[in-house]
Amino acid sequence: MSSIDEIRDARINKLELLKKRGINPYPADSKRELTLSEAILSFAKLEEKGEIKWVSGRIMSIRGQGAIVFLTLNDGTAIFQALLKKDSLGEEKLNFFQEVVDIGDFVEVQGNFFTTKRGEKTIEAKDWRMLSKSLRPLPEKWHGLQDVEERFRKRYLDILMSPEIKDLFEKKVKFWDTARSFMKEHGFIEVETPSLEITASGADATPFKTYNEDFKLPLYLRICIGELWQKRLMAAGFNKTFEIGRAYRNEGTDANHLQEFTNLEFYWAYANYKDGMELVEKLYKKIAQDVFGKTDFETRGHKFDFAGKWERIDYRDTIKKETGIDVLDTTSEEIKKKLEELKVVYDGDTMERLVDTLWKYCRRKISGPVFLTGHPKLVSPLSKSMPENLNLTERFQIIIAGSEVGNGFSELNDPIDQDERFKIQQELIKAGDKEAMMPDTEFVEMLEHGMPPTCGFGFGEMLFAFLADKPIRETQLFPLMKPKNKE
Repeated sequence: MSSIDEIRDARINKLELLKKRGINPYPADSKRELTLSEAILSFAKLEEKGEIKWVSGRIMSIRGQGAIVFLTLNDGTAIFQALLKKDSLGEEKLNFFQEVVDIGDFVEVQGNFFTTKRGEKTIEAKDWRMLSKSLRPLPEKWHGLQDVEERFRKRYLDILMSPEIKDLFEKKVKFWDTARSFMKEHGFIEVETPSLEITASGADATPFKTYNEDFKLPLYLRICIGELWQKRLMAAGFNKTFEIGRAYRNEGTDANHLQEFTNLEFYWAYANYKDGMELVEKLYKKIAQDVFGKTDFETRGHKFDFAGKWERIDYRDTIKKETGIDVLDTTSEEIKKKLEELKVVYDGDTMERLVDTLWKYCRRKISGPVFLTGHPKLVSPLSKSMPENLNLTERFQIIIAGSEVGNGFSELNDPIDQDERFKIQQELIKAGDKEAMMPDTEFVEMLEHGMPPTCGFGFGEMLFAFLADKPIRETQLFPLMKPKNKE
């Protein structure tokens, strides 16, 4: 078997042969008249009328030699067979084709259409032209790229050789199209908010830091999709807004987490968390049916079905049932002791982080879909308190397969309460909690001008990954990779 270097050298020689003939191996133009999918759709008419057309694509296979050669072409819309025969193409053109063309090259073929004895739709070449000469071979058809890191690094080959991977990303496009259409159909307008912020707030996460040379100002990449900005729009008189965009979190990578991902957040004036739950349940059911054609799924060892009315469970009751600890009547030492007893590793010893770690242990067994409600104020710094118990908040999360795949609130619009909660977050930051929420004094000032009752909600790529039963990194077109020389 030849090495990559030997194959590349041989192809460069073919490149030079093309140039010697006065042929540009990388022309800017194409004579294509039909995509391959269009050729398939109009094949009967093309065959009947004997029409001669130009089609183009990448050569995925070459079969035969001598007086007859079959090609498999792929132009991204479909796969189609081409036939090159000495009788119809001419000996010189056929010989030159065999001399300079390899699997992986982009070519265009002019010819008429017919059906082979085996019933395969085919174009019989009258002429051909090089569009782009490949210098490296494609992976072997039946094995593709086997190494996971290599697949991510050369995603273009992974998609080319694996139709199921391409289908996954086409589903992801439909996932966001469906969500966008749903929001607009329900009266929400799409907005754009800053991704560079002076204060990275709106979620518990470690931000990426950057710097603005013009303003001589340290900045952060946003960790959520404009939460504090969209709430400003509620104060401005907008009633329903949403944004789909990229968020950035400087944290670890695992099956459910990445440093860069897409989320959707919406904000709905004059609505509360109960209204949000009703809307979101409809949204998730529509995504499941329209994108995946079903409501029942199996992933991460869990089975769940979006059909029917979703159950609601209580944060405090669930933890107490699983661990015996009442998160509203406990100490950090008691939680640490319980986590150690459960052999759960915890990062950070603030009360907020310990309670959150205890909950994450408890959620593992929940298949869902369920709405989790009754979150303590300590872990919900942007959520309105419940009138009947000010230590709990009007917050909801969607749980499937042991994980949270959506988070919403009756948004806190009391400026004094919000300022006090930001001060608590500031103390957590001083204590070393890297994921505590940064205070935003200008946001508090906006609240002092007045913001209507509002429901906010956000979800993202994790939901798609769960429904597709893939680790979230698999659902990224180009996940972040270390350079080879850094590994």
